[in-house]
Amino acid sequence: MQNADSRLARWIIRQRWWLIVLTALIASVTASGMWFITIDSDLRVFFAEQDPRLLELEVLENTYTKHESIIFIIAPEQGEVFTGQTLQAVKELTEASWQMPFSSRVDSITNFQFTYANQDELIVEDFFIDPGQLSNTQLEQKRQLALTEPLLVKRLLASDAATTAVIVNVIFPEKAGEAVEQIATFARQLRDKFQNQYPDIEFFLTGSVMFDMAFSEVGRHDMLLLAPLMFLILVLVVGFAVRSVVATVATMFVVLLSMLSAMGIAGWLGISINPASANAPTIILTLAVADSVHILVTMYRLMYAGKSKNDALIESLQVNLQAVFLTSLTTAIGFLTMNFSDSPPFNDLGNIVAIGIIMAFLYSVFFLPALIAVLPVKARRAPVIAAHDFFQRLSSMVIRYQKLIIITLSLTVAITAVLITRNVLNDNWIRYFSHNIPVRVATDVLEHRLSGSDFIEYSLPAAGPGAIADPEYLQRLEQFAQWLRQQPEVVHVYSVADIFKRLNKNMHNDDAAWYRLPASRELAAQYLLLYEMSLPLGLDLNNQINVDKSATRIIVTVKNMGTRVFRGLDQRVQQWLQKNMPEYMHVRGSGLSIVWAYLSKRNIINMLIAAFGALFAISLVMIFALKRLDMGFISLIPNLTPAVMAFGLWGLFVGEVGLGLSVVSSMTLGIVVDDTVHFITKYLRFRTNKTLSPENAIQQTFFLVGPAMAVTTLALVAGFLVLTFSDYKMSADMGLLSALTVSIALVMDFLLLPALLLKLSNRSAS
Repeated sequence: MQNADSRLARWIIRQRWWLIVLTALIASVTASGMWFITIDSDLRVFFAEQDPRLLELEVLENTYTKHESIIFIIAPEQGEVFTGQTLQAVKELTEASWQMPFSSRVDSITNFQFTYANQDELIVEDFFIDPGQLSNTQLEQKRQLALTEPLLVKRLLASDAATTAVIVNVIFPEKAGEAVEQIATFARQLRDKFQNQYPDIEFFLTGSVMFDMAFSEVGRHDMLLLAPLMFLILVLVVGFAVRSVVATVATMFVVLLSMLSAMGIAGWLGISINPASANAPTIILTLAVADSVHILVTMYRLMYAGKSKNDALIESLQVNLQAVFLTSLTTAIGFLTMNFSDSPPFNDLGNIVAIGIIMAFLYSVFFLPALIAVLPVKARRAPVIAAHDFFQRLSSMVIRYQKLIIITLSLTVAITAVLITRNVLNDNWIRYFSHNIPVRVATDVLEHRLSGSDFIEYSLPAAGPGAIADPEYLQRLEQFAQWLRQQPEVVHVYSVADIFKRLNKNMHNDDAAWYRLPASRELAAQYLLLYEMSLPLGLDLNNQINVDKSATRIIVTVKNMGTRVFRGLDQRVQQWLQKNMPEYMHVRGSGLSIVWAYLSKRNIINMLIAAFGALFAISLVMIFALKRLDMGFISLIPNLTPAVMAFGLWGLFVGEVGLGLSVVSSMTLGIVVDDTVHFITKYLRFRTNKTLSPENAIQQTFFLVGPAMAVTTLALVAGFLVLTFSDYKMSADMGLLSALTVSIALVMDFLLLPALLLKLSNRSAS
């Protein structure tokens, strides 16, 4: 094996010019695929096409209408909305919103279809026709009527009448990404126009379309800001480590080419960029530096000891090739296990990074030595080599206190493992955005002043076509709606039962005593027909009643409470329906929030399985490569414990694990094994080839790979901490937990791993 490594190293030096030219060609071809990269801004990108909950949602949306919206929140700085000026602004905004691209419906308090009786005639008209002309008395009358209307309060009007909303429903064309940008741009311009026109009124903008736009913008921001920031940090870290402009530039070439090739190949493969996969460039930059640092640090150490540049380069490749190959393979395996995720963006992230790791290996092994061979490089005592005294003291401490180290770290791991139970499986996709993002600010305003921001939808079937007018069905509908309103998480319930009650009152001369459901099916059907015939275009009941009138949709607005509580509410609803409704009305809740709630839980379970799969695969690789069963098992301990401790500390200080963190264990498992591989392979080399004692082998291993391990870990931690600057909490939390895991891994590799190796060697000797 060593002879093969040596021959490959010498061949690379001989063919250096050809390899440089070939690298330029490969990099150009692969990177050109970046022209084909698209950005997917739809929140639904997180759901697999065959997700059963998503399929149920699509059936519901095809039956009624898709729940995609723009929500304008209107809040006077002083007083209530029932003033001539504010209502006039709402009316104008309502009318202007019909011009929004792809708009299909606009709802507000001004165009709410108010009904009343005029002798035997049912009048259906806008609640406010000319609000600027109303007297204070008339405004007060309207205010009282509005605050008693269940279809308005906590949906379009705050219960204290201080805030109102205009809801614009849109229907996306096939190319939803382009439509999102068009709609969001139009909505922002409209908001700015009205904000300038009415400076005493605050206008906020939220809704599912604005969240889709925020996903796109945050993804672009992270790619354009975080990746360059990480590149700058790497320049500083590598430059400090090797104190060589030539070596730093060469390393940065490898890192940059790895990232560009990976993103280009993603473009060629048709992989779109989304909020999760947007982190790929930063992660690739972080990981790609490790191989180069190990090769360069070893080369400089040998040159400083008196060897020529080419001889040092050849020996460095010979010493590091096996470890570099194994670390690249195991890291790629870790990221490829992200394909077990039920969320396609994490599949994309894992695949793009795995490609980047493979390219980084090829560029580090073939291009980097070829480039160094043709560039002027001088022997120097870089800071990482000057750390000899530190690693001598560290190795001596491990040798002397090996038993104490094993006992202390084992107890620490056990304690932190218990703390993992403090974590709860919970997600809150609205809270994923920081307060720097306007849609997050607007959504907080919506929740605190007006309504909730999460929805559960139920399509409740009747006994057959036209049966929604049956009094028994309406009573069940009303019973269900009333039960929902009693739940602490529920803010508002939109049910056609309220329309039937109002129509029944209208048709009895607006007598409040008749505000109840019609007593006969024929009467209810007549009311509904009369009402539907009077509704203007665009404000019909197609969003609430299906075509053959065999089912109605109930929309439940709930507080933003996280997926754990959300799942609990849905489970209570299922239990109530099964207990109180006939079997044909036993339906599951739907909506994007429901799909997200169950995806989060399912994904965490799948990724735990993936982590064990990655662990098994990496173990086999280690055992096969090292040809030592005991070393294969020893390597597992310092690689398992970092994730255990990190999640334990997370449980102590945070206590919530969501969709983004569910992939950290599998992702970091492939990363933290890198240092373990370098340490074990060098240790075995000293034990076998140089026949050193276990203690001397440990010391020499620390001298040889300790500095490079410290530098690469510093680069990894810096890279993941860069992600914490993202305005997208999923990325920030993933970066923070990964940085914590990698930091703990270095401690384990510097303390626990050598102590275990010494114990194993001493036991074998005895």
